[in-house]
Amino acid sequence: MSQGENSALDVSELRTLVVAGAPRLLSDFAGLIRIPSVSWEGFEQAHMETSAARVADLFESTGLFSHVGVYRHGEGAPAVIARREPVGDAPTVVLYAHHDVQPPGDNTQWESPAFEPSMRAGRLYGRGSADDKAGIALHLGALRALASHYADDLRLGVVVFIEGEEENGSPSFAGFLNEHRELLQGDVIIVADSDNPSTETPALTVSLRGNVTATLRVRTLNHAVHSGMFGGALPDAMMAFSALAASFYDTEGGLAIAGLEGRAPSEPGEQVEAGPDSPLAQGVSEVGHGSLPQRLWRSAALTITGMDIPSVTHASNTLLPEVSAKVSLRVPPGMASATALAALDAHIAAHIPFGAHWELRDVSLGEPFSLDPSAPALDLAAQALSEGFGAKAVYQGVGGSIPFISQLAEVFPNAQILVTGIEDPDTRAHSPNESLDLSVLWRALVSEALLLAELNRREISDLARDRALD
Repeated sequence: MSQGENSALDVSELRTLVVAGAPRLLSDFAGLIRIPSVSWEGFEQAHMETSAARVADLFESTGLFSHVGVYRHGEGAPAVIARREPVGDAPTVVLYAHHDVQPPGDNTQWESPAFEPSMRAGRLYGRGSADDKAGIALHLGALRALASHYADDLRLGVVVFIEGEEENGSPSFAGFLNEHRELLQGDVIIVADSDNPSTETPALTVSLRGNVTATLRVRTLNHAVHSGMFGGALPDAMMAFSALAASFYDTEGGLAIAGLEGRAPSEPGEQVEAGPDSPLAQGVSEVGHGSLPQRLWRSAALTITGMDIPSVTHASNTLLPEVSAKVSLRVPPGMASATALAALDAHIAAHIPFGAHWELRDVSLGEPFSLDPSAPALDLAAQALSEGFGAKAVYQGVGGSIPFISQLAEVFPNAQILVTGIEDPDTRAHSPNESLDLSVLWRALVSEALLLAELNRREISDLARDRALD
């Protein structure tokens, strides 16, 4: 079938379908938010089962899929896979999101209950309203629009993959992909788990930093001793740790770890003028070298995110024998996380003072990601986003990490991966009062449906031919 033989789906018709389906979609979306599907240990895991079952029911109700099921790998959290085989040589698109959410945190900081969806000033509040049950609503709404338009004429193969442990580090993700490789196989993968620079401007995320997390343990004494009797003669662990931590940075706050000082080049088309608003307190200056997007998206960064030391309330006049700290090292695109870990390890060995004992333990590695700029689906997605939002789509990097994307690329090397999102600068994902601007949901929904409709008009060979011509 040629591209012109399949009926087109235009923006005006799509918006009509979206408006007609909005009440039902919002009801289903709110129902998902009410399920406290926190995948972390210590939280009731029965909610994860309830959430996965509900997600499976929602996608099965579209009538598009020949197979819908709840799966897990080993002891991993439940995930949902729905699959529809393509007709003829039509491509298959994989739609990813996750149904697990962050813990609510301090309930007193929420203006409305975390798991009770609430509408205020055009925003839907609740844990998971943005990250990432919004991604589920996005895919569901787009597929409902396609089902309504095409009826029995949809050629496109579709896989819906709703993960259940993304907020817990996706520990079983690699095994899950390999175990269910055939069900998850596709030509284009759309990951709806990123953000946009504003509610008006859509973005495609073309690069993500990787991450090395570890616990750094520093020890100088066999046991605590009186600070008055031994202070000034013996090095306590905090003294050694503080000197080591200072060595991580230069005088401008840039990273001073050999092998990690440089910056990766920008991706083609990346909008270097974009970047988040700064939350600096008055009078505090920025740190590092280069433009803000370069520092946030394409340079390594090391943050000490937590420490095990006595609290001020429980402090005593002793020299601390041992200090432990959680370190988070963001890895720039183009560098393997193992290389970054080796650089950190070598720096600590060379700069640890006083002969202090040290170790890095509980190490976790997540790889960075760079999108293939020649992927033909990238241009199709940018066009669909521009049309759906009524504003030109931009390409952006993201300083955060989504390690499973590099795992997707490894298991499915021939798939073209697109990273989209419906979050905005006011979303506050992971924080109290997480919310979603519903105008963005509707624009993103129209955009995704347009992209799926365009892929429905294509054949696998079209995508391959386009790539060869770039």
